[in-house]
Amino acid sequence: MDIRNRFEQHGQGHVFQYWDDLGSDEKAGLLEQAEEIDLDELDRLIATLVKATEVHSEINYDSLEPALYERIPEDLENDVRWQAAKQAGETALRSGRVAAFTVAGGQGTRLGYDGPKGTFPISPIENKPLFQVFAEKIMAARRRFECDLPWYVMTSNVNHEATEAFFAENDFFGLGGGTVRFFRQGRMPAVDLEGRILMESKGAIAMSPDGHGGSMRALDRSGALSEMELKGIDLLSYFQVDNPHVQVVDPYFIGFHALSDTLMSSKMLPKAYEKEKLGHFCISGGRLEVVEYSDMPDSLTVLRDESGALKFIAGSIAIHIVSVDFVRKLTKEGSTLALPFHKALKKIPYLNASGELVRPTEPNGVKFETFVFDALPFAGEAVIVESTRLGDFSPVKNAEGVDSAKSCRADQQRLFAQWLMAEGVELELDEEGVPVHKLEVSPLFGYDAESFSESWKRLGESVDFSKDVYLS
Repeated sequence: MDIRNRFEQHGQGHVFQYWDDLGSDEKAGLLEQAEEIDLDELDRLIATLVKATEVHSEINYDSLEPALYERIPEDLENDVRWQAAKQAGETALRSGRVAAFTVAGGQGTRLGYDGPKGTFPISPIENKPLFQVFAEKIMAARRRFECDLPWYVMTSNVNHEATEAFFAENDFFGLGGGTVRFFRQGRMPAVDLEGRILMESKGAIAMSPDGHGGSMRALDRSGALSEMELKGIDLLSYFQVDNPHVQVVDPYFIGFHALSDTLMSSKMLPKAYEKEKLGHFCISGGRLEVVEYSDMPDSLTVLRDESGALKFIAGSIAIHIVSVDFVRKLTKEGSTLALPFHKALKKIPYLNASGELVRPTEPNGVKFETFVFDALPFAGEAVIVESTRLGDFSPVKNAEGVDSAKSCRADQQRLFAQWLMAEGVELELDEEGVPVHKLEVSPLFGYDAESFSESWKRLGESVDFSKDVYLS
């Protein structure tokens, strides 16, 4: 059936209202967008999320309980369970079972930066971009575990070409172009409050990314999932592009996952305060759920246990291990495990009936998105592993203040100082624990405390810390 007729049959024929006014390139672009849209799926979403008078939450907040997690032991080196996990993780890495997976579809707009967020300069001295920090961590892990460790990077339609060009210009940071695979995130059309697809121009639908949960569908649709299966890769180390502190591959975390029966594992961070903007790992109806901070009732957010610690303390930091066969199950045609879509009310510029662009001042439409953590209830017995703030989480989200480039660079230096002081080095710190003189450690020198200690002991020369120091 002609695609225009299909849109007519689904009540969305207005998408082609200005067809005769378009040039050949504009027509091709509109057809390409239209082909992306699953109209049957869109009809279901409009019926259940837009036109439904009531949307019921599946979470019973009255029976919600905090999720259990693997706590970091005081004596890590002599803890039998954690060391067994580490050994299992290292074995998985050396066996070529693991790939790194970065969700990198965003732009640096909120940072006041024009370009893909992954190209944003973030290291304290060398101003290495986020992508380079991750690339060097991957290179270091390849050397340490003598493995290929391929890197899958999910871009978006907005930044795909720019991201590919950036890697090519930088010679893939020494990783080898054949070991880095880029693919685009899926998109969904935005609709008005009656369910009509919004147009951003006469030849373009108002499309938006389908959320980080869309990474699962994108892995399948791009062919990346089939590639992994052919290579014997069965574990994905998932992380987001705005977090340079992440351990790209953490043997402990990989090992806990590999030794369990679960299909997806997550890292948690103890929340620093009640209203910290992290989702909560919870148990609802016997299943693991992540309840967004904005959805969590204040009555639960403030609860404390007998020791005075927050009861719902396990915060989600968007770091996961996902089994490849689980992704296959989630994306299989007709699967009952498909991730649910959520609606987000937004102010969406649109073309009105007169063909004029309107920029609304109030929410006028709905965007559809999926969340990767919605897969957790289907993953079997939950495995959540504790991490530390400096060791795994200092995101770059805002132009200033909390989670800004300034706070992240300070955290990087706190972490490097921590490693050095553990080796007996005396450093001059300011009142916030940041070295007075700038400090940067390349991941190729040390990407965690253990690898840093080994490199430091091999260095064999004194270092003058009365000035800025870069260890590479």
